[in-house]
Amino acid sequence: MKTLTLGKTGLTVSELCLGTMTWGTQNSEAEGHAQADMALDAGVTFWDTAEMYPVNPVRAETVGRTEAIIGTWLAARGGRDRLVIATKITGKSQFTRPGLPITGASLRAAVEGSLQRLQTDYIDLYQLHWPNRGSYHFRQAWRYAPTGVDKAAETASMTDILTAAQGLVAEGKIRAIGLSNESVWGAARWLHLADSLGLPRMATVQNEYSLLCRQFDTDWAELSLIEDMPLLAFSPLATGLLSGKYAGDVIPDGSRRSLNPDLSGRITPQVFPAVAAYLGIAARHGLDPCQMAIAFCRTRPFRTIPIIGATTLEQLRINIGAASVTLSDVVLAEIAETHRAFPAPY
Repeated sequence: MKTLTLGKTGLTVSELCLGTMTWGTQNSEAEGHAQADMALDAGVTFWDTAEMYPVNPVRAETVGRTEAIIGTWLAARGGRDRLVIATKITGKSQFTRPGLPITGASLRAAVEGSLQRLQTDYIDLYQLHWPNRGSYHFRQAWRYAPTGVDKAAETASMTDILTAAQGLVAEGKIRAIGLSNESVWGAARWLHLADSLGLPRMATVQNEYSLLCRQFDTDWAELSLIEDMPLLAFSPLATGLLSGKYAGDVIPDGSRRSLNPDLSGRITPQVFPAVAAYLGIAARHGLDPCQMAIAFCRTRPFRTIPIIGATTLEQLRINIGAASVTLSDVVLAEIAETHRAFPAPY
C-alpha cells in the first residue's frame, strides 16, 4: 500500500482510507474489529469515522457507537501511532445537538466526546460534517438556492470555530482540521480567514465522488489542486451501485438498499443504464467493477483518497485490491465517453 502526504498537514496516510460507518448497525463490534485487522494488515492506516455513526439508519440510541467500536479495537490491539484517525462533528442534527449549529464551544465538546469513545488522547483529522449554512450535497443540488447567507455572520462563525480549533491543536487534542460536504465558496472563505488571521488551515475536504457523482471535477478541482486540499472521496462505489449488485433493480437481503430503498435519492430512471455502461467497460477489460471504480478516483488530477467501506470481509478485500490496479488509457477513454453520455445520473 502506497502512502502519501495529506495536503499541508505533515501527516502520512495510506492511499486508501477505511470507512467505518456501518460498524454498529450493519456490522457488529466483532465484524468491525475483523475489518480493522484486515485493513491494517493490508497497510490501510487511514481510517474515517464520525460522532453520528453508524448510519442506515442514524438513531439516537446508536450515535457514537462506531467510534466506540474503534475505541475497543484500540484498547485491545494497541498501537495508536500506527493509525491516522479522522472523525467529524455532526452539526445541526436531531440526535446530537438538535437544531444547533457548529460553534467553537460545540466543537470542543464534540472533540472531548470523540476522544472518550475512541479511547485515545488525540484525533489526527477533525472534520466539520457539513456547513452550518447548508449545502448542495446529497441530491440537494436540484433545488439548491444559496440565498439568505449573511456573510458577516458566516465570517464570525467560521472565526469562532477556527479559534477553538487553534486551542485544540495547541493542547494536542487534534492535529489538523478539515471540511466535509462543503462548497468552493465555503472552502475559500475558510482558507482566507486562516491565512489572514493566523488560524488553523482547513486541510482536506470530504465530498461525495464516484463515476456517477462528479460534481468535484470543475471549480472544486481547481481549488483542491492549487490550495493542496486533498479530496477524501466518500461513496466511490456510489453506495454499492457500481458493484452491480443492484443491477436489474434488485434489493439483496442485508444490503444497504434493504435499509434505504432509494439509496438516499440515488435510485433514478437514469442510474441503471449508467451503471450498466460502466459494468460493461469493466467486463470488456477483465476488471473487477469495484476495483475499476476505486482506481478511477485515484487517476484524478487533484489528490484523491477514496474512502472504502464494506459490510463483509470479502467486499473489503476486493476494495483494498484496487490499490494495485492501474487503468489503461483505453479504459480511461471509455470512462470519459460514458461520463459524457451519463453526466449526472442522480
